[in-house]
Amino acid sequence: MRGALAAVVASALLLGACTSDADQPEGSPSPAPSPSASSGAPAGVSTPVEDRVYPDVGDPGVDALHYDLSLTWAPDSRVLTGHEELRLRATEDADHLQLDLAGDLTVDAVTVDGEDADFEHDGKDLVVSHDVRADQRYRLVLDYHGTPQPVPAPTKRSDFNTTGWTTMPNGDVWTMQEPYGAYSWYAVNDQPSDKALYDITVRAPKPMVGVANGELVARRTIGGREMTRWRLDEPASSYLVTVAIGDLTVTGDRSASGVPMAYWTPRGRPALVDKLRRAPAGLAWLEDRLGPFPFDSLGFLIVDSESGMETQTLITLGDTGYATSPEVLVHEMAHQWYGDQVTPVDWRDVWMNEGMAMFLQGAWMAQDQGTSIESVMDTWATAEPELREQYGPPADYDPEAFGASNIYYGPALMWDELRKRLGDKEFWRLVRAWPAAHAYGNADYDDITSWWSDQTGQDLSGFFHDWLLGETSPPRS
Repeated sequence: MRGALAAVVASALLLGACTSDADQPEGSPSPAPSPSASSGAPAGVSTPVEDRVYPDVGDPGVDALHYDLSLTWAPDSRVLTGHEELRLRATEDADHLQLDLAGDLTVDAVTVDGEDADFEHDGKDLVVSHDVRADQRYRLVLDYHGTPQPVPAPTKRSDFNTTGWTTMPNGDVWTMQEPYGAYSWYAVNDQPSDKALYDITVRAPKPMVGVANGELVARRTIGGREMTRWRLDEPASSYLVTVAIGDLTVTGDRSASGVPMAYWTPRGRPALVDKLRRAPAGLAWLEDRLGPFPFDSLGFLIVDSESGMETQTLITLGDTGYATSPEVLVHEMAHQWYGDQVTPVDWRDVWMNEGMAMFLQGAWMAQDQGTSIESVMDTWATAEPELREQYGPPADYDPEAFGASNIYYGPALMWDELRKRLGDKEFWRLVRAWPAAHAYGNADYDDITSWWSDQTGQDLSGFFHDWLLGETSPPRS
């Protein structure tokens, strides 16, 4: 997104990575997924829903528990070869399982619990014939290949119009898939309410290296190909999972609180590393306000894009000056709490992610610039009524205008108004408490608005309705 005010929000979509130098022999079995240390539910168990904004993507009949993806990329032929093992829970009795998988990919074989299964692959719908029972677990194995293509995005932004797998002219690859598009490179229940654990193995010819979410648990060179294996052991929605492949180098760092940080940048671009080294200071500022970083590690990845995205534990940034600015780094790191640790149930409530990240960005900017939060909000408020009129209320936006500025500025102003109503001490206490109270799960409009009412002892339902669903902008105090 570019233009007046757009630069402040261009950080809507950014990724991040984690790494270690652990090694593991080629072909060794992937360990079982680790249960979430912070969730009372069994690892990966979710309550999938049909998305109210984009109902054609995802299927509430499937609860993905763990994806094990083995991806081999041939940059010269542009062919991706994939082997996928999906552990899932059926949520209802049915005679089939349905996943999202782009028609650009050819399915070679499918088994369910070790038995060959018939399937139909029509457009993006992969339907596997197999009788399933509610709350029973199944193991679906899929082999596929093809030339992945990006997916058209339902947006009117200028900085991106497709999502999913993107191949550059030199064969490099990166993926960003908000609100959907993960199905462009693997079979997935591509909807936010279905959070799962991931193991991702990537193979590509040297000097290329594959980068994905979580911890780098293995890296080896085998027959001229670089193999990396990544593990994400806290549940993540599919739009928060990513992979990138290119001639990348990694530099290590550590935050003041001890969080391992990795900077993945194109070879021969040390100036980009210098920009990313401003991240630890921003993370320390966020931890002071939001509590300990909710994951084991954090990474940043620079790709040849005009946009970026905060995928879980890995922040992907386009190779532009603004995308690597300190305020964007703060915005995208804030999403690790608001968006990743707690994720919307569906896309109607993307304002929960972007509004708080935008408010936190504004609060950081005020401190950094030696001004007040109010002065930053005054500037942002000038355009908010027009944005609301053009794109709709933040919690009822135009589905063809995903990621427009209305979901950023209106909710950011709302949080500032609530801060002034409650006072700084109470407000910041609750901003910190919400992610911890709903850690590693999903939430919707009713969850967060009723929680704030309960915690404050005030009926805030009208306040939230006016700011999030009102056709006109509420007055500011």
